[in-house]
Amino acid sequence: MASTSNSDSVPLINNDNTVSYLRKVGSAAFYGVSSFMITVVNKTVLTSYSFPSFLFLSLGQMIASILVLYIGRKIRLVSFPNFSKDSFTKIFPLPLIYLGNMMFGLGGTQALSLPMFAALRRFSILMTMLLELKILGVRPTFAVQVSVYAMIGGALLAASDDLSFNMHGYIFVMITNALTAANGVYSKKKLEANEMGKYGLMFYNSLFMILPATIGTYLIGDLKKAIEYPQWNEPFFVIQFLLSCVMGFILSYSTILCTHYNSALTTTIVGCLKNICVTYLGMFIGGDYVFSWLNCIGINISVFGSLLYTYVTFRRKQAPDKNIRNDKIESV
Repeated sequence: MASTSNSDSVPLINNDNTVSYLRKVGSAAFYGVSSFMITVVNKTVLTSYSFPSFLFLSLGQMIASILVLYIGRKIRLVSFPNFSKDSFTKIFPLPLIYLGNMMFGLGGTQALSLPMFAALRRFSILMTMLLELKILGVRPTFAVQVSVYAMIGGALLAASDDLSFNMHGYIFVMITNALTAANGVYSKKKLEANEMGKYGLMFYNSLFMILPATIGTYLIGDLKKAIEYPQWNEPFFVIQFLLSCVMGFILSYSTILCTHYNSALTTTIVGCLKNICVTYLGMFIGGDYVFSWLNCIGINISVFGSLLYTYVTFRRKQAPDKNIRNDKIESV
């Protein structure tokens, strides 16, 4: 009887492991594709079509997130708490970080070529590393530090000979990097500290910031520029604009899904791999990359640092997983 029980249980565990593995790989691939696609679509809308307002585009992404989550809740696909007087207090300062991250990120995408945008975005890894050391007491290994410094060094070398240099773009990207690091730390704290949940954070981040963002866009004059944009009658532009809006929500959801089934570390690794694709494809998309040998060498050093970082962190993450699988098989 014992042998029959053991033989029956092994396929079940194998099936469970297979499903778990597919969820991990599927969610990671979903996040990678989503992150890659929104970068390319945003760049096409803002640069190739010369859409005048990244602020208006960020409004569209927030509205899309609110509508999708609201409808999803109505048809019971997702759930999150009802609005209450202390809802804003529970998630503060995430709405401000979310708004700033979206707006400055789109501003950097519009102002810089994709290779330089991807290279400078790697500063967010350095900022996250320093923030984790300061707040969480997590000290990175020597190999991780070397890979991060290679990414940063390559980005600085590329920036030193960036023939399409744009000061506003550089400032926007560095602010985005700081906000990305802060968002990671505060999101983790908020998810552990209250009952809002991942969908609640996504919904209320957009809901609380939609009015201030609309007022700001109107006062700056971007709302008028966007409404008077002459290509609203172009079907291909409208499709890509709407796709960008929906992709804003999909990116947020795919990030949470990847972290849920894997870990924040895996999400960071996938983001690194995605940026490598963006770097090289961006040399041909948007039409604003100006080649120079020093800039190209710097970008490639930064890419090498990304690959090294991916290898080091993935190898470190995989080691305990093997032990867990071995323990499960032996126990059977």
